[in-house]
Amino acid sequence: MASSNTSALSWLFAAMVAALSAFAGCYVGYKHQTEHWTAADTALGEEHEVPYDQTEALQLIEDALRGDGILFELQPDNSIITLWRNADFNTPTGWFIIEVQPRYRYEIQVVSEGSHKSKIIVNVRTESIPDDQLASYKASNRFALFKEIDELASRFPPPSSTPATGGVNFTMLPNEDLKALATRATGNAQNWQVIAKDNGLASPTDVTPFQNVWVRNSLLKRTTTP
Repeated sequence: MASSNTSALSWLFAAMVAALSAFAGCYVGYKHQTEHWTAADTALGEEHEVPYDQTEALQLIEDALRGDGILFELQPDNSIITLWRNADFNTPTGWFIIEVQPRYRYEIQVVSEGSHKSKIIVNVRTESIPDDQLASYKASNRFALFKEIDELASRFPPPSSTPATGGVNFTMLPNEDLKALATRATGNAQNWQVIAKDNGLASPTDVTPFQNVWVRNSLLKRTTTP
């Protein structure tokens, strides 16, 4: 009888240990799942310059996002955050196979780089997406966002702020600033200040390649042709 009781107690003890172990494993799995779900894993960023001021660049971004059916919220600081979107796969976690849905969203800022130039910065924020798949969720890869912005910009170019008469429009060359343009067009680099004022520009570098810049006739070299 004593041996029978000992055997029963042994089985009971083993069952209790197994139950506690299972509970601990479930808790650890749940804790891992919760932390993995609520904490953002990583953010991957990319940049793109456009020949628009900050307000116009924001409008282009919003139009491109709407065209792709991407819901977003405009923040008080004029940044844009898209709503979370589910990734294309599930991630199992814990002892009991629990599917965790990986997800991602975009955090977008526009930084002014002059009166007619802005830099678009897009971070993709991900949760539970493996490192080797992060690049495929970048906005330029997932939705060709920058390409769509450029296509919208080509269809709706910014209005010209330069006078229509009394001068000549010069196209900025790659790596050329206003001082270099002033030298090329007028023969005097110091004339960049007058050119900047006429075109609403803030500094010698407040230009982009192939941008049209107006130079008044009184500054032009006599032998210069546009």
